[in-house]
Parts: sequence; structure tokens; C-alpha cells
Amino acid sequence: MERAGGEARGLKLPWTAGEYELLRDQVRRFVEEEIKPRADRWEEDGFIPRSVLRRMGELGFFGIRYPAEYGGADMDAVASAIFAEELGRSTYGGVGIATLVHTDMASVHVFHDGTRAQRARWMPGIISGEVITAVAITEPDAGSDVKSIRTRARRDGDSYVIDGTKVYITNGVYADLFCVAAKTDPSAGSHGITMFLVEKGTPGFRVARALDKHGWRSSDTAELVFDGCRVPAENVLGMEGQGFYSIMRNFQNERLVLSAMAMGAALAAIEMTLAWVKTRSVFGGVLWDMQAVRQRLAMLAAKVEAGRQFVYATACRMAADEDCMREISMVKAICGELVNEVMYTCVQFHGGMGFMRESPIERMARDARILSIGGGATEVMLEVVASMS
Repeated sequence: MERAGGEARGLKLPWTAGEYELLRDQVRRFVEEEIKPRADRWEEDGFIPRSVLRRMGELGFFGIRYPAEYGGADMDAVASAIFAEELGRSTYGGVGIATLVHTDMASVHVFHDGTRAQRARWMPGIISGEVITAVAITEPDAGSDVKSIRTRARRDGDSYVIDGTKVYITNGVYADLFCVAAKTDPSAGSHGITMFLVEKGTPGFRVARALDKHGWRSSDTAELVFDGCRVPAENVLGMEGQGFYSIMRNFQNERLVLSAMAMGAALAAIEMTLAWVKTRSVFGGVLWDMQAVRQRLAMLAAKVEAGRQFVYATACRMAADEDCMREISMVKAICGELVNEVMYTCVQFHGGMGFMRESPIERMARDARILSIGGGATEVMLEVVASMS
């Protein structure tokens, strides 16, 4: 499904297919002209230059889902899926995740739960790329099980004092604004978690270390420490004790864009491998002459097309404001596993070259591994599906 837009399952969307495809074309052009020629350097450096992020803001990519009053385009989940898929097709997962954390995983907390004053202060800079965001939920002993976080925030007059450690935080080194989950009432379980806005440079908040990752090398990832970090009470996002519900709601969007990114990467890998097997000499012919190779790639192409269709059908339901937690969990489980199946086969068909760091498919395989873990591990997603069956 190269096209996405119009109607799906009888759902009428506010944007035409042509408008969605204009966005796709703009992102694809940016990927070809600005990302692919330079991203190898970003892989070595471990981060994306701020000038590139500001350029993405100028082009409107950071405001796809946000209202015009803040400088956004006021589009929907289908547009987010298109954006994520095209970033996945770039073949640089680190660029994709650093961008999507900002647009669809962190800044959404500011927009959905922020007060009018908080949105007025932060959203214009978020959309322009002047302010880069990160979301700090995961801890050394708490990943998908959000209720198990140990970071504490205690009220002290007109402030809260935050103590704790966060880990595996994308954009953690270079972000300007962090959406931080902490327990304000440890005895209340999921009802005791609150979200806070913490600015870079706040006393008591520091980046403990940049983390060295298997993949997504062009995105910065950090361990964060909050040691007597004092923030004003006005930095609470939403209502005290309602953070868990904010996190769960925003997880749905996160899982959708991760799935779309996975399918974009899978498409790019299949295209790359098709070009390779049609020219790679073997036994007096080329790899493409072997029936097993042709049929395996054909089956993977069929599975990826099915995955993409599921992504966009679910995005349409989300755009129509339907409850689709079950479908989102299915999509995340399927796409996270499928992209790894695709990468395994594509590396295999590249032979020894697929194992070399100079080969894009080697990088793509490393980048894909986290997609069955991050945003909700496959096993957790399947438990969600089972619980709703």
C-alpha cells in the first residue's frame, strides 16, 4: 500500500489521499537529500546535529499532529504513520527514533496534558525544532511494567523534589525538555504516578552517562539521575496521580509509529536485497535464479504488505478517535517480529557482505533488533491482546 488516505473500513478522514501523499513526498525528498548523504557521520558521532533538527522543524515535520495556533499542520495518526514509515525507509533507525521520540512520544505529553500556559510556553519551540524533547519513564528495574518505577517526587512547599534514576532515555544527552514520570504516592500503585516537566540544567538533574548501544547509533541515549532535583509545582503535567494514564494513552501512539517505522525499514531492506540478489553471481547465474531465494523474498514482501495494511487501517481508526488498544498491541507485536525476520533473511542473502559494517543491511539488522523490545516488548503486547480477548 504505497498510498494511504481517503477512507478505510468506512472511516472518512479529514485529509485527502493527495494531501497525505504530498507529506510522503516531502519527507522522502528530505531523507534522500538531507539524511542519507550525511547520516554515516551521525552514526559515528552518536547524535544528529541540531541544525538538521531545526531544518526538520522549519519544514513542518515536527508539527504534523499539532494545531496551527502553535505552528502545526493539525493532521492525524495516518500522517504520523506516513512520516514514521518514510523515516524507516531511510535505513537509519537512529535518525528515525530520535525524531519520533520528539514528535510522537515525548512532546505529546506536553500537548495532551500541559496547561494552556505550558503549551504556550513550549509548543512553538517544540514544533520549530528549537526545543528538543525526551520522555523519561524507564528505570533499571522498571521497563514495560510502568507501575514498578521507583523515582520519587515529594511535595515541598511550592515545589516538588525528585529523586531517582532513569535509563535507556532516547535524546537523553541533548534534549532541552524532559517529561519525567515519578511516584508522588508510592502506596497508591498506578494512581500514584505523576508526570513532570524538567528543563535541562535544572539543579539536581544530570546526565550520568551516554549509553553505548548495539544499534540506533545516530541517536543519543542516556542514563539520567535526579538527586534532590527541585521543580516548581507548576511543572506538573496534568493532574497529580494521573501520570500512569497519560503514559498508557501515549503508548498507543508510540507503538503505532514504531510499527510504521519497522515496516518502512523492512521495505527498504527487501528492495536493497532484491537489487543484490539480481546481480550477485553464483554457480553460473545470479542468486535471483534460485527458486528458494525468489520465493522467500516474495513471501516476505507479502507479509510486509500485510503489516503495512494493518498499520494504516489502525491509524485510520485512531484518526477517527476509536478505541483500538487491542489492534495497536497486535500491530506492534506483528511488526516488531516481522522486521527482524526480514532483516535476518536479507543479511543471509547478502552472504559475507551482510556481516560487514560497510554494508547498510548490517546496520539495518542491528537497528531492527530493538523494535520487538522498545515501546512494549512482543510478549507484553501479546498479554495485552490476550487480556482483551
